Amino acid sequence: LFPYTTLFRSGEADLAWADVVLVSAMLVQAPSARDIIARAKAAGKRVVAGGPAFSDQPGRFPGVDHFILGEAEDILPTFLEDLQHGRARPVYEAALRPDLGATPPPLWELVNFKDYVSMSVQYSRGCPFDCEFCGIVAMNGRRPRVKSPQQMLGELQSLYDAGWRDTVFIVDDNFIGNLVHVKEFLPLLAAWQKKLGYPYK
Repeated sequence: LFPYTTLFRSGEADLAWADVVLVSAMLVQAPSARDIIARAKAAGKRVVAGGPAFSDQPGRFPGVDHFILGEAEDILPTFLEDLQHGRARPVYEAALRPDLGATPPPLWELVNFKDYVSMSVQYSRGCPFDCEFCGIVAMNGRRPRVKSPQQMLGELQSLYDAGWRDTVFIVDDNFIGNLVHVKEFLPLLAAWQKKLGYPYK
């Protein structure tokens, strides 16, 4: 697998070792995503694309071999099994909005921390509002789904144990979209930070 962000630094030669190129992007990143797809295809690589840009407008991205449309938790295992057995379909589309409690924790050991200025830990998806300038409801639904405080603290602890000591970005569609849960989480986060000497901004 080849993380597309590395391609800008290292050049085309590094594509040689990759079996598959995975591309994810927001709509604002569509031009860069198309460039990565074209470069990967020119190198003879299979391209798998998922994320907001592709889920919203897959037809704008020629050259993609397999689209993962919508939230990946429930459909990615099927795609990977199909890929392994040589029967991967062009499109896999999520029918349901997954429970974030079942989202596997990040494998921080696959990340080179020197390549990043911050790490991301996702807290929620979905938003109870329907602002005209925002596509979150169409993409992730109106009901805010959140990770439990224990799940969040577990992910932060695993990031700490992996050696990260810089900024952490809490990824959410609306952090206060579910006030009951966020009020439960924040005091526990504050206590965790204090216990470890405030390792994160």
